[in-house]
Amino acid sequence: GALTTSGALGWHMTASIGGADMPVVITVLNSYSGWALCAEGFMLDMPIMTTVGALIGCSGAALTKIMCDAMNRDILSVILGGYGTKSSGKGEAMKFEGEVTQTNIDDTCKLLMESESVIIVPGYGLAVAKGQYPLKDMVDTLRAAGKKVRFGIHPVAGRMPGQLNVLLAEAGVPYDIVEELEEINDDFDETDIVLVIGANDTVNSAAEDDPNSEIAGMPVLRVWKAKQVIVMKRSLAAGYAGVENPVFLKDNTDMLLGDAKDTCEKLAAGVKALTGQ
Repeated sequence: GALTTSGALGWHMTASIGGADMPVVITVLNSYSGWALCAEGFMLDMPIMTTVGALIGCSGAALTKIMCDAMNRDILSVILGGYGTKSSGKGEAMKFEGEVTQTNIDDTCKLLMESESVIIVPGYGLAVAKGQYPLKDMVDTLRAAGKKVRFGIHPVAGRMPGQLNVLLAEAGVPYDIVEELEEINDDFDETDIVLVIGANDTVNSAAEDDPNSEIAGMPVLRVWKAKQVIVMKRSLAAGYAGVENPVFLKDNTDMLLGDAKDTCEKLAAGVKALTGQ
């Protein structure tokens, strides 16, 4: 009985949450689990369990607040399934038309070597594929060739704040070339090429162009303003929020489909070959 009731309550409280609020669900549930453990500690008269539960609950609540700010949402709107969100759109989302163009490893390597400024925008796909190490090799080769290479990190890239920062630091990427959204967003206009690796919702122009989009108002990295955009994904499927990404259809965007780690390894090898290393 209690299990069924708890399951029904959990499903009811999360099923209505969607769109740009989806990444916040994880931290909300994490916080809930902490408070549940804290309550259990009170019931069983176990101070340690109560303390641990309070720590988990507070940390989850703090992380939820950080993510809500980054997604331009407030926590009440998230819990109520979008009621009262800061997006004012009431109609249907825009329908975007166009054709997806694909590229290959060789052409991408040539573009990278011909460019002077490169911005790499990693997402959850890079984390899943564990492609940060070959990516670091490619970045080292490009920087050695005199290219200006930087990383643009969205506040909620991955599944929680800081996940991509940790992955890049683990691979040995210098901290001074890793920049946050607020620091790098105005620089895309002057960038020759942007590599989007496993990111989708965090680079979705519909957040700014379509007031009726489910992610309207969410801060995004304006990668589409660069001269050339290469999007590396496994497929053309929608992102975590389930919203179509019109960036894939833009004239300056090419898709490079495949596993992120495998593709990064090929790119690193291709760039090294062009530099004679």
